[in-house]
Parts: sequence; C-alpha cells; structure tokens
Amino acid sequence: MTNSRNTLYGAVEAGGTKFVCAIGEAGGRLHAQAAFATTTPKETLARVADFFREAQVSHGRVAAVGIGSFGPVHVRPGAAQYGRIARTPKLRWEGIDILGEIARAAAAPAAIDTDVNIALLGEARHGAGVGYDDLVYVTVGTGIGAGVLANGKIVYGFAHPEVGHMHVPKAAEDAAFAGVCAFHADRCVEGLASGPALRARWGTDAESLAPEHPAWTLQAHYLAALCANLLVVSAPRRIIFGGGVMAQTHLFPRVRAALGELLNGYFDFAAYGIELDDLIVPAQLGGRAGVIGALELAHDFAAAK
Repeated sequence: MTNSRNTLYGAVEAGGTKFVCAIGEAGGRLHAQAAFATTTPKETLARVADFFREAQVSHGRVAAVGIGSFGPVHVRPGAAQYGRIARTPKLRWEGIDILGEIARAAAAPAAIDTDVNIALLGEARHGAGVGYDDLVYVTVGTGIGAGVLANGKIVYGFAHPEVGHMHVPKAAEDAAFAGVCAFHADRCVEGLASGPALRARWGTDAESLAPEHPAWTLQAHYLAALCANLLVVSAPRRIIFGGGVMAQTHLFPRVRAALGELLNGYFDFAAYGIELDDLIVPAQLGGRAGVIGALELAHDFAAAK
C-alpha cells in the first residue's frame, strides 16, 4: 500500500482535441504539466512518453498514472479489451491500447477511466460535488458526456454510461436541423446540443452567440430534457455542468427554469431538502477537473495495490 503523503503521481487527460499530462500530488498540487494537440496515436503518445521521461528526471518517479480518456474506451479491469479505445469517430485511434502505451511511457503502473469520470472524481473530492454521494457530472463541449456517482461509487455496467447519446424529444421549432451525431444524427442530445451542433445550426461558435440569442432557449430545453432523464433514472442530489459551452453562465437559470417546466411538479424537491439552484450547478474546477481527477485515480490505484 502506497503512502500518499508527498507521493508523486502521473495524470493524463486524453481528450479528443488535446492531451494534458501532469505530475503532481493527490489533491491537485502540480509539479509539472504540458498540453499538446491530439493528432495521430504514434505522434501523440510519443509526446506523452517525452513528457514523463523529462518530468521524472526533474521531479522524481511516479507511483502510478491515472488516465482519463476520450471514448468510448474499455474501462472494466480484466476485460479482454481493457484499456483500449473502442468504436469511435476518431478512426485512427480505434483499438489503440492507450493504457498500455502510457504505462510503458511512464514506466509505472496505470489505471484508466473515461475523461468525464475523472472530471467527476475531481469535482466530487475537490470541487462542486464535495459532500455529495449521489452526483452527475456533465460536460458539454465537442461532445456531451457524463459520469454518474451513486452511493459514493462511479456507475458502470457492461461499459461506461454514454449519457450524451441519450435520446431526447426534438423541439418542434428545431424540425429542420439534421443533427450532428455520427451515429444518431438528430436523435440524441449530443447530436442536438453539443458545441458542434450549435455551430452547425447557427453558423458560429457558442461564445459568439449573444445571451439573448434564441439559440439559448433551445439549448436550455435540450439540457433540461437530459437532466429530467438523469433525475428519473438515478435521482442525483446534484448535477454539475462543465465544458466549453457551459462557460455561458446565463444558461444555468434557463436550464433550471426549463427543467421545472418539463417535470411539471413530478418531484417534490422541497421534501428532500433540494432547491433547483443547488441541483443544477456549474463545475468549480474548470479545466483542472480532469487532471485533478486523474491524480486521484492514480492515488486510489496505487493505494489498492
């Protein structure tokens, strides 16, 4: 069992757009960090190897590495494909043994989970989820994904949940939009409400849309539908939203209001001591959630050995 006091861990946030690598301590104190674009597996993983080789010379060896990867990715230990990227639109990455490659690059044991699950772990222990055992962390950006915490444990089935591909009713005023999901077009929330969906529908990125733009009423409707489904399935006490699109803070009151309308009084939140302002909240760790969560994953993995 590893003593975590001042023990160094490695963290890799393997995103579809960029990789972030770090060495630090559980809790988020970083000693070294680097970020670079996600390109080909060979090129990107070579840069991961360069980072760990150089950082460990300067700062010391890591006890373990925690990896949060874009997906789908096989995250069940013991499964034949554990640690490999599953079927993905990033075709060059499909089947890549990302766990094995990074463990070899860092010359340390490694554990892997989804990028949203490690962000969930970071927020649960050091951010907006502190004090809650039943949480959902949702990221809305290039895609939509979520990690689910129930009774203090991250939820898995035969695979990790793919909340972004939850089917939601399409708004009547959005009938002409074809959607952007490579698998479900306009039938899932990612196809209707991700960053690329906003760009495809309105011709510009989220940050360029004024707060009074009609885009946000529609966006709030789809995110509220996602929240309604999460509530009836897992009854979380808090739903935390992160990701680039959610930097538009005016979205939060819109989502809460739209959720109230969709639920139509179904949940007696007051009976459970819940207010909508405390149920739907922004992430606190911002872009640091993934790295902090990956360090926590590495700590847990090393402690269990």
